[in-house]
Amino acid sequence: MSFDYKEIVPYLLEWFDYNARILAWRENPIPYYVWVSEIMLQQTRVEAVKGYFDRFITALPDIKTLAGAEEEKLLKLWEGLGYYNRVRNLQKAAQQIMRELDGKLPADYDTLMKLPGIGAYTAGAIASIAYQLPVPAVDGNVLRVTKRIAGSFEDITKEKVKREVWQDLIRIMPTDRPGDFNQSLMELGATVCLPNGKPLCEQCPVMHLCKAFHEDTVHKIPVKPGKKERRKENRTILLIEYQDKYAIRKRSEKGLLAGLWELPGVEGNIKRNELIEMLHEDGITTAEVTSMGESKHIFSHIEWHMIGYHVILANDPLKWKNKNLTYTWASREEIINNYSIPNAFLAYTGGLKEVSNEALR
Repeated sequence: MSFDYKEIVPYLLEWFDYNARILAWRENPIPYYVWVSEIMLQQTRVEAVKGYFDRFITALPDIKTLAGAEEEKLLKLWEGLGYYNRVRNLQKAAQQIMRELDGKLPADYDTLMKLPGIGAYTAGAIASIAYQLPVPAVDGNVLRVTKRIAGSFEDITKEKVKREVWQDLIRIMPTDRPGDFNQSLMELGATVCLPNGKPLCEQCPVMHLCKAFHEDTVHKIPVKPGKKERRKENRTILLIEYQDKYAIRKRSEKGLLAGLWELPGVEGNIKRNELIEMLHEDGITTAEVTSMGESKHIFSHIEWHMIGYHVILANDPLKWKNKNLTYTWASREEIINNYSIPNAFLAYTGGLKEVSNEALR
């Protein structure tokens, strides 16, 4: 059901002028900065992105350096942000831009949509913020804000509903400030019109126009189906140490955390005595095995329920019976500087995984 949003435009723009958060990519909205920030902001809060953005731009200041970056450096810069396919697609798009578009991010919505990792929302954000093209950028924040204003109980996960919102917004898009208008909707959703029925309505510049507020249905909107229950997996994680070096291994190039480094582990939650026995069967003599406690990490569709052990070895790994246990042995400094280990293992990497900004420059 279409809704006329034209009355909200001046109120949102005035509010945005006085309330917009100061962000590096807003202060200097060159196309590359806008693009990188929007990819980082997918699935990630602004406050979490700030430090990553600064470090990434310092290390890879333009499309050319991004296109030519070594994968390990690229993944290390992204370490902790999660959803690593985002940065892989970012580089694929940069390489395509260097090959086909003279190294320049295109100032065209349809061309942007053809680049890896760029969908309708990201294309709209780049086109409007970096190039001032009057194109909507419809993300979860925008859907929540617009549906509350309209008092609509339509399911926002349906593509038909997203397209209708896009069409409603393009009709009222201010041609002189399209980027600011899109950002005002995003900003309102991120700071005022909050999810889970907890909006700060008294701070909203369009409260007087909001049907959900007047009809007391804010807590019921937006409408979306319940999430499918995540699959739970039990795992035992090992921080294996020998002569001040630690065992890490690279994950498969396909599937969850593809191509990233991890601490070794096994399926199931294994007791300490069972672990020691299992290691001894592979010819691994332990000097000390210490529990590192329980931890949980939530992915989109999977939950890892983990227990961890710090295993200090008494014998040389080269003398193990099981020659299939081929790990890379890295010092703390090498792990900090060179290897990308996901936050799923953070409870067990501890101080090993402190990020050094200097090392990434």
